[in-house]
Amino acid sequence: MARIAVDAMGGDHAPLAVVRGAEAARVEHVADVVLVGDEGLVRPLLGRQAHIEIVHAPVKVTMEDSPSTALRRKKDSSMGRAFALLKEGKVDAVVSAGNSGAAMAFAIFTLGRISGVERPAIITVHPNASGSLSALLDAGGNVDCKPSHLVQFALMGNVFAKYILGIEAPRIGLLSNGEEETKGNDLTRETHAQLKTLPFNYSGYVEGNDLYNGKADVVVTDGFVGNVALKASEGLAELMVSFLKERIGKSMRSKVGYKLLSDVFNALSKTCDYSEYGGMPLVGVDGVCIICHGKSNERAIKNAIIQAKSFVGKNLSGHIRDAMDEYALSAQNKER
Repeated sequence: MARIAVDAMGGDHAPLAVVRGAEAARVEHVADVVLVGDEGLVRPLLGRQAHIEIVHAPVKVTMEDSPSTALRRKKDSSMGRAFALLKEGKVDAVVSAGNSGAAMAFAIFTLGRISGVERPAIITVHPNASGSLSALLDAGGNVDCKPSHLVQFALMGNVFAKYILGIEAPRIGLLSNGEEETKGNDLTRETHAQLKTLPFNYSGYVEGNDLYNGKADVVVTDGFVGNVALKASEGLAELMVSFLKERIGKSMRSKVGYKLLSDVFNALSKTCDYSEYGGMPLVGVDGVCIICHGKSNERAIKNAIIQAKSFVGKNLSGHIRDAMDEYALSAQNKER
């Protein structure tokens, strides 16, 4: 089985939710789990039958720590030690629900970037109207981007959709404020011009309302816009669920209607629940890293471990490395 290091001290509900999620993954034989954290806090939470290794790392990266502070002063933290284990080849992947900026910094400076990748990106996966899944990147890792960064995001997103989502010829869309080529800003227009020359299924500009209608399998944008879109989507999902709960309890007719449509409402709630998708992969670094929501519960941690195992088994990093090498070779041939 894959061997996954889990930051036991990361997240709003750590270490309990993290330990419970790790136990669930181990019981279901998903992977061998290594919990990295304060052994004095983690050990008492483990069941007697849980055969999970603990690597003692009492220092915790807090949400208030800047990425630079974490790198300089907290290399021996649970997060820092987890990435060190991956670099040393003692585990196959890292899962953390801790400070996402710090996790990205540790991943870049500990693992290094894949050749040809200037900026690693965070991918978020969401359902669409066609009943399948779509990917968005960057979801918050890089606020300020250049066209070359977005082109690299498109290449990595294309690989992710092919090998993880199982889409043979993913449709790549560039997020803009309109479908017309005259729309957008300098960043999107320059990126659009470059993407049109690449040998994959580029669909052109997509708008915000296309994120969930299935028009594109991969939506590319900078981290500022991507994170705003992600948070807006989370807020809308929470509003829908709370609105339904409030309305259902207001009359007997609503309660009866809910009973009749309970399967539909449960499916909707499940679709909107971030814990179903585990976490967000950081692509472009030389190793598998899953960044989880800070509010991750036991289910989210377990599903993130399942994700990590899948990415290791499908050699996501290797396929991205091949794609970047092929892109670099193609660029060299054009220059000759």
